[in-house]
Amino acid sequence: MKTSTTSIRFFNTLTRQKEAFTPIEPGKVRMYTCGPTVYDYAHIGNFRAFLFEDLLKRWLEHRGFTVTHVMNITDVDDKTIKGAQKQHISLTEYTNYYIKAFFEDIKALNIKPANYYPRATEHIPEMVALIQTLIQKGYAYKAPDNSIYYAIKKFKNYGKLSHINIQQLKEGARIRTDEYEKEEAHDFALWKAWTPEDGDVFWETPLGKGRPGWHIECSAMSMRYLGETFDIHCGGVDNIFPHHENEIAQSEAATGKKFVNYWLHNEHLLVNGKKMAKKFGNFYTLRDLLKQGFDPIAIRFLLISTHYRAQFNFTFEGLEAAHATVERLRNFMRRLQEANGEGSNGKINSLITTAETQFTAAMDDDLNISIALSALFDFIREVNTLLDANLVSKKEANEAANFIQRIDEVLGVIGEAKKEESLPKEAEELIKAREEARKARDWTRADELRLKLREMGVIIEDTPQGVKWRLAKK
Repeated sequence: MKTSTTSIRFFNTLTRQKEAFTPIEPGKVRMYTCGPTVYDYAHIGNFRAFLFEDLLKRWLEHRGFTVTHVMNITDVDDKTIKGAQKQHISLTEYTNYYIKAFFEDIKALNIKPANYYPRATEHIPEMVALIQTLIQKGYAYKAPDNSIYYAIKKFKNYGKLSHINIQQLKEGARIRTDEYEKEEAHDFALWKAWTPEDGDVFWETPLGKGRPGWHIECSAMSMRYLGETFDIHCGGVDNIFPHHENEIAQSEAATGKKFVNYWLHNEHLLVNGKKMAKKFGNFYTLRDLLKQGFDPIAIRFLLISTHYRAQFNFTFEGLEAAHATVERLRNFMRRLQEANGEGSNGKINSLITTAETQFTAAMDDDLNISIALSALFDFIREVNTLLDANLVSKKEANEAANFIQRIDEVLGVIGEAKKEESLPKEAEELIKAREEARKARDWTRADELRLKLREMGVIIEDTPQGVKWRLAKK
């Protein structure tokens, strides 16, 4: 579905308001998202960000845009170095393990791959060149510890994303760590001179022996693949400061151009009202939940079903409800596949038009997923009523199914229903035995067999069209 450049509106963190989305190049979107720091398995709080970005990309593509998506991989920083040293293996071996795990996880969650996944360790020359430019322009300097720092007071717009008052900052105060709070805002490290704590992790460059700071990595890699000015930059709200603030300072000081037009940030995932984070010990990895038998697509649905700018409290009850909702969607598709009724005299087409219009308007409005899903489930309820009355023809059912498939290109939660489900031979025999018991009006035996099938993970449904079965969640 093609769109005009003014129908989509996003909340831009930079301006603190919703703005009409107009890409730099008509019909094309260049988008950068902060990817994983591969020192451990990503937790589902991390995946809330990656799923929001996936939903954003899918919606832009649904509306006719060609999206070039870059997601970086931070494979050298304070955390990865410490992790590799703790396990007594090389940084490459250590990070490759978690990179592989990350790609397995995004596949399980049905996240569409980015066009590029640049690794920090493979783009050191670009980082060095960018730092040299900043030195030449007077925005960076070498400190007594031989590290190179960014002089934040030299950049007059420092703080425009996170609303820091630069006049209150102490001249020349420096901070070497990658992550810190607003109250600790100081000149930050672009290039960290080697110290014994770094072990064998260093590069010999014109800047000296050392390694890049975290913030310069994203500036260098985003501009390498998307140009000096691009359309959208995403991340979690905890990336606003210092990471994204520092990216703006580095990139705009070096190029003299606006770095990014639209900044989109998702809110935290909470557990018991507190941000989910490894440092708090209140996190779940995707693998933790899969081991407990949860469907990764139910996890996907749960994490995209609340607006990205609203905090969301994770509970297992919510996850169970998400699973039930995904099953409802899949069952609806099965009902459509089996429909062969009299016809609805145009009601189905009218319902499709209404639902598609409402869904589109909601998603165009800063990805208002709650209203979009409400339109979808209103449609399903109305069509189920017609299906119950045997008033949906095969042609109408196909049109309804095509509409749901178009929506699922955005949601990515019911494609699994298209897969053929195979029934174990023992279950087939039990279904036949149950049918014979029903014909003999032996209802006790029929109920016993239904329960036995349920224990095997096969759910039986008696319908006017005959017995239907489906596999339960494992």
